[in-house]
Amino acid sequence: MWLLESEFFLDLLGTQQSCRALGARAKVFEGLPLQIPNSKLHNIPSPFRSMFSTPSRQAQRSEEGFKMTETEKQDNVLQTDLLIVGAGPAGAALACFLAAHGRTGILIAAAPGTADTPRAHITNMAALECLRDIKLEQECKNAGTDSEHMEHTRWCRSMAGEEFARVYSWGHDPKHKGAYETASPCNHIDLPQTLLEPILVKRAIHAGWTVRFNTRYVRLSRPSPDVILSEVLDELTGQTYLIQSRYLFGCDGARSQVVRELQLPLIKKPGQGLALNVLVRADLSHLIENRSGNLHWVINPEEEEYPAWGKECLVRMVRAWDEWMFIFLPQPGADLKADDMNATNEEYVARAKKVIGDENIEVTLLHASKWWINEVVAERYSDGGNVFCFGDATHRHPPFNGLGSNTCIQDAFNLAWKIDYVMSGKAGKELLNSFDQERQPVGVDIVTRANQGLRDHFEWQKTLGLLEDDKEKVKEILAEFEDPGEKGRLRRKAFRDGIENTTTEFHGLGIEMNQKYVSNAVYLEDQGEAPPAPKDTVRTLQVTTYPGRRLPHAWLNTRVPGKKISTIDLAGHRRFCLLTGPGGQAWKDAAKAVGEKLGVEVVAYSIGWKQDYEDVYFDWAERREVEDDGCVLVRPDRFVAWRSQSVIEKPEVKLEEVLRSVLSL
Repeated sequence: MWLLESEFFLDLLGTQQSCRALGARAKVFEGLPLQIPNSKLHNIPSPFRSMFSTPSRQAQRSEEGFKMTETEKQDNVLQTDLLIVGAGPAGAALACFLAAHGRTGILIAAAPGTADTPRAHITNMAALECLRDIKLEQECKNAGTDSEHMEHTRWCRSMAGEEFARVYSWGHDPKHKGAYETASPCNHIDLPQTLLEPILVKRAIHAGWTVRFNTRYVRLSRPSPDVILSEVLDELTGQTYLIQSRYLFGCDGARSQVVRELQLPLIKKPGQGLALNVLVRADLSHLIENRSGNLHWVINPEEEEYPAWGKECLVRMVRAWDEWMFIFLPQPGADLKADDMNATNEEYVARAKKVIGDENIEVTLLHASKWWINEVVAERYSDGGNVFCFGDATHRHPPFNGLGSNTCIQDAFNLAWKIDYVMSGKAGKELLNSFDQERQPVGVDIVTRANQGLRDHFEWQKTLGLLEDDKEKVKEILAEFEDPGEKGRLRRKAFRDGIENTTTEFHGLGIEMNQKYVSNAVYLEDQGEAPPAPKDTVRTLQVTTYPGRRLPHAWLNTRVPGKKISTIDLAGHRRFCLLTGPGGQAWKDAAKAVGEKLGVEVVAYSIGWKQDYEDVYFDWAERREVEDDGCVLVRPDRFVAWRSQSVIEKPEVKLEEVLRSVLSL
């Protein structure tokens, strides 16, 4: 395998920028000819020219139609167990989680490198718990912006101007802080995709994954049920070759070729139009002291002259406090076409300065792009065999509630342990059916919620007259806010209610943490009825150990106090975990015996008075929902597989039955 590390080679292959972002070496496949355009061949020092060839007849045919002769195909086949298509949060996270199990493979992406625009940014507790499992949480926290700078969401005339309202966000409301602290040992951070992806890809490469950018997935074929041949195109050389794998993962975004290839049915609802992202560099640090927050709605209802694409703007912090994304959203009911969104760089900068409210601020345009506000989810995430799709490939939605990359990471965490267990013979292949059963309903929920999050803003927009075309009517509406009488009271209350309605977005703890799995990987036969859902499923955290739910977080310590540890940290780490308490020694013995018999690691801990860990705040006693001598069996992804209210006769027999069921053995 050639390792091209010098800046000369990285420049030549067009990957220097990507590799610098990764802080890692570029791996190039052994045995594949490195084809360099004639125009660059003369730049290669003569001792190295034999390593390269110029574009061949094969490459020319590939550009015309990706056609290869059978002989050429046989000569250009790479072997791997695992092929991931797409190096965004979904694909790169999957590579990291699989690497933690000791699994490596090939990760390809059509893009020239990691994300060049911030895209997703809110990283919630559920996703950070997954990254915590493989010791990446701290690196992400170091790279991102911490929670204190995410304190508010604001509504204002300009970044420098009058403020209409502000709300606490992302767990900072004093009324909700307790729920957030109850939910997880992690806190929300703001981590733009431009920073998240390099962290993930760097970890994958260092763990042994081969990563190739500028490599486009074309199509697949199946010589046999257990073998996948994927045809891929090297965008730099025009050469196509084949990758043979046992599993294929389509994480290739909203235009997923893998989803199209599998013809996965999509549930599509009418989209909500086109939006425009304008990324700028502008130092606004002097404005932030009294305007802290990472989201700012800038609105001028009475403004009469504005571009078709630019009346409302949501200003998002990218890097505190000199890089910002100006998100221009369509008016409800507007039918903007792509051409309506076009503008010159000067026009984008001028509008950004208007939004900031200070013409003297230096603004540098970094990027502008259009995107569709989608409401799409796949009916299934798999072909029922050895091809799986997830991430934006299967759930497409606007960024409201900050659910996108977080769901991608959790999709990957759910799938990785199942792939490893099946490949290692610890589980039957039917275990993989549970991925679809568990994660597709989550996709439906988050796509619905994200789009409703956008619609939730319509109420306050209506109260400010933003939905009115009649300018005189808008003036009347705004005048009512200052009316001391009944009209003014009703108008102000309507606005206040409209703002309160948006807190489903900024305090969506339920939609972030309350996933519930019903699948063949959860044992429910002896469990009775599930607990009723909270009245407010979006905002309210449900703490329960009912099988198929997230293991509750509780802080623990040792009898002689040391560093506190969460129940979350006892579980996970690629193994099953059994939690019991005083009187539960039989469960610990059973866990050891059954684990050895099945070849599955099952660690067991007792929590309580003079046990392995002390329940220092008595939180676990309140949240476990079983007796002292009962047990809670937790899967490697920290979801409850099964529980027993108390110790039973022959616990070893029951535990083996449960594990065989959960693992499809």
